[in-house]
Amino acid sequence: MAKEKKAIMEDVQVAAFKLLKEEYGVNILNVQEIKVLTDITRVPFAPDYIKGVINLRGSVLPVIDLKRRIGLEDAPYTDATRIIIMKIGEFSIGMIVDAVTEVLTISGRDINPAKDVSDSTSNRFVNSIGNIDARLIIMLNLDEIVDLPEDMK
Repeated sequence: MAKEKKAIMEDVQVAAFKLLKEEYGVNILNVQEIKVLTDITRVPFAPDYIKGVINLRGSVLPVIDLKRRIGLEDAPYTDATRIIIMKIGEFSIGMIVDAVTEVLTISGRDINPAKDVSDSTSNRFVNSIGNIDARLIIMLNLDEIVDLPEDMK
């Protein structure tokens, strides 16, 4: 008897974006806004994936280079490069992406947990894989990317 794959049941609205040639996504409920790449103030002794901080309407937010954080190769920033301001629990953070593509809805039956795609625990940053119109959207695990202490989530 074939083992049945368990898909995520609920439809999900996703903010899709590019990192290099691959398409990634995050739940739209976590997205506060999308900004054009702006000046970022460097922070001494920060990990290499933390680009620095920005001032967003009087609030100072950390900004990470998402490619570096998840282990992808560096590429120059372009006119399409954006900062996605994300809300994770009570914490806000900016994430630099190569380009924002669109907001879309992925049917729950077209989303597979990452463990169904790979048994590897090395990629803790991937939550699931969505399939829409023959496109694969790699859904990111924001809690792992930001890696906040439990009391800040």
